[in-house]
Amino acid sequence: MDATVAPKVSILKAEPLHKGFVHLQRLTIEYRRLDGSFQTMDREIHDHGNAATILLYDPHRKSTIMVRQLRVPPILNGDDGLLIETPAGLLDGDDPTSAIIREAMEETGYRIDRAEYLFDAYMSPGAVTERVSFFAAEIDVHTKAGKGGGLEDEGEDIEIIEIPLAEAYAMIGSGKICDGKTIMLLQWAVMKYGL
Repeated sequence: MDATVAPKVSILKAEPLHKGFVHLQRLTIEYRRLDGSFQTMDREIHDHGNAATILLYDPHRKSTIMVRQLRVPPILNGDDGLLIETPAGLLDGDDPTSAIIREAMEETGYRIDRAEYLFDAYMSPGAVTERVSFFAAEIDVHTKAGKGGGLEDEGEDIEIIEIPLAEAYAMIGSGKICDGKTIMLLQWAVMKYGL
């Protein structure tokens, strides 16, 4: 395979299927395959915007601030739907740094002045456009500035929980933490802070 030859993609047709909390469209694309031939295919694309997430870490207590909230899709896989996650939210027109500072305050009540940008990742690039920006910030769990819990007008009902980093990391293996972005941030935290 010649790594210098990228597949050339043309969008032939974009058909909106649904526009609500998420936008769903069917794209017809044509692309040049690695062997030089062209192929046409249809794909349904889910778009609800880009997002940001943050690991809030208290270095003195060696703990993280997580949130637990209802996520309906996991229920379809037989889970209870109450996922433990790092705080996160859609950008809603803001840049990723501003958005995650806003979301941290809304969801957890912790005001952060600076969020360290780590990386961007596509969580499910086969069908979802969402690109997530990952951040980290050190906090003092004793200096909470607000109540947190999310925005009532958005129907958010968020539980705020403090979990020691070592325990949170172990919860990945036990299946108690199964959210992709949270797993990635916990692995980053273990590399940075150790257990």
